[in-house]
Amino acid sequence: MAEQAVDTDGVRRSGGAATQSRFLGRTRELKELRADIERAGLDTLSGRKAPRARVLLIAGRPGSGRTALAEELVRQVADRYQDGVLRARLSDPDGTPVPVEHTARELLTALGLPTPAGAAEEELTEALRSALAERRALLLLDDAAGAEQVDALLPSAPECLVVAVSGGPLTGIADVRPCTLGGLDTKSALELLTRYTGSVRITVDPRAAETLVEVCQAQPAALTLAGGWLAARPKAAVSDLAKRLHAETDDGTPLFRVFRLVHDQLPGQAARILRLLSLAPAGLVDPHTASALAGCSVSGARTTLDDFVALGLLRAVDSPLPQYEVPGCLHPLLSALAETQDRPGELQLARARMLERTVRLLQSCRAITETDHPELREKLQGMPRELRFPTPRAAEEWLRIRRPALLAAARLAVADGELDTLARRLMSQLVRAMAAHFGTQAAAPDLYGVHRLVLDVAERRNLPREKAAALLNLADVDARTGRTRDALARYRAALDAGREANDPYATGRAMESVGGAYQELGDYDRAADWFGRALAQRLARGERADAARLYGRIAGAHTFAGRYGEALRNWRAAAAVHRKDGDVAAHARALSEVARVQEYAGRPAESLRTCQEAVEWARRADDVRLQAALRLRLADTLEHLGDPVAARLHRSAAERMLGEEAQEGPGDEKEPEHDANACEIRSASGED
Repeated sequence: MAEQAVDTDGVRRSGGAATQSRFLGRTRELKELRADIERAGLDTLSGRKAPRARVLLIAGRPGSGRTALAEELVRQVADRYQDGVLRARLSDPDGTPVPVEHTARELLTALGLPTPAGAAEEELTEALRSALAERRALLLLDDAAGAEQVDALLPSAPECLVVAVSGGPLTGIADVRPCTLGGLDTKSALELLTRYTGSVRITVDPRAAETLVEVCQAQPAALTLAGGWLAARPKAAVSDLAKRLHAETDDGTPLFRVFRLVHDQLPGQAARILRLLSLAPAGLVDPHTASALAGCSVSGARTTLDDFVALGLLRAVDSPLPQYEVPGCLHPLLSALAETQDRPGELQLARARMLERTVRLLQSCRAITETDHPELREKLQGMPRELRFPTPRAAEEWLRIRRPALLAAARLAVADGELDTLARRLMSQLVRAMAAHFGTQAAAPDLYGVHRLVLDVAERRNLPREKAAALLNLADVDARTGRTRDALARYRAALDAGREANDPYATGRAMESVGGAYQELGDYDRAADWFGRALAQRLARGERADAARLYGRIAGAHTFAGRYGEALRNWRAAAAVHRKDGDVAAHARALSEVARVQEYAGRPAESLRTCQEAVEWARRADDVRLQAALRLRLADTLEHLGDPVAARLHRSAAERMLGEEAQEGPGDEKEPEHDANACEIRSASGED
């Protein structure tokens, strides 16, 4: 049984270099698996080229060491696959299959390839197959729930190898080479026990040790728990444990009998903490999670978790932060014990404490990035010390490491249905923290999933305001990734929800976005109409800056349609609003657009005069880039009017301006303008 680190996100990519292993036994199985890699497949025997990667199946019950065998095989042959090893877990600890879409996205990310937010399963799996088509890679697909999951991820490249781990056959995948596991050989099983007990206790009573192996049916997980129990009791004889297990009369598996013995002999508080770990999202536990579940201190929880690692009840994750994993074979046993020994109300209270702790950590994670905000700084200082992060970098590292567990927590909270208020707060803070540390664009794939969960809760609880916000966020991502018709449908649904909630912000945003979608689709008449509806609302509410922007959007739609008169009228209206509001730079930009449309309309003399006026306003606004752009337009117009000398003067002036600005250095560059249509994060909760 190999001792190995567990991935924090279910997917990992590693190079081909082999590392030292403490794997035990399975010599025959390894030899057969390696031979299967070299053996000709059915396609080769029939004279056809293999259409897909070779698939090796390692099947066995949970606790049989199937994942450890797969990892050892990968370690031994990894150097043959120069493009590295990709690992993915296809089932959650509770046995729920992971959606293929999620796995494909994580594998593409591990390959360093883009994964458009909201992309369908077919698009992602096709992208994955295309990415692996020219590679020689090895895929380890652990805990496959069925053949459909594996089949969707198979590379169309004979040079790749897929090692799948499952509880049974993968019927439906052609030419699968199965390897079914039983127990370890006696020598390896005894050596595994020796690692925990030391050699003396085994050699002084070898018959008792062999009996213990027999009672455990040589299953690695059961032997690990037995070894941990003996290691914690140096004075206990191996024969004592063998007799206790042999005396068990229940019909459970050897793993269940050993686990039940270990659990029953734990102190009451430790046993309760162990059972509650079945509630940990994605089976990933850190001291804060355990502390919140049990209602104990963080330091006490970490000590208990380390004790569980020594007993073989948990595995420590190779991570910069203390993190642990509940072994998949123990998760159903923990859940069953929790259901029988803890009242439902206590379990729900433990879930609520865990979600509340997660919300507060996310609040702290975001607040550390905004210490210049007095209210947030004061709130951050008021938090308990163990909930605060020392630096923004530490907060970002925590968020990145805990990302899989945080996303799983949101999914589980929404699925529970009884803690929707906490679920809404959790998702709001998760979105804000990820946007603050990673940026909205970089975090878009994760945020898209969170917004879908928000929509689920809003529809279930009949919350039209939150439904509108979720639909707007989802539609914005759809629009940015080219799914314009999907975005249009969601914008219209958001408009209906906004009207139901009597939310002017949502209705205004939705109408403007519907117009933008129609413009993207080339329907400029409808685009101008919807922009006009949004404009009427802004004017009625006295929102002048937004009204000026909408005048510009209407003008843009008319320009695309070739209706230059309407475009000029709306750009002049926008310029008038900016001038009245005293926004000199915006007034200059609006005039520059008037000049552009006049040029399109074939009125170069008018365009020249308007452009000269715009240059003067840009000079007053001290907007060097706009001045340069306008002078270049002036140069083009003057050449068109037959004045090349003046054109050269304006072009030289523009080049000089741009050169001087470049010499100012990056520290003097202006911040990019905020996109008015960027995905806005909203929450029904007023909390930060």
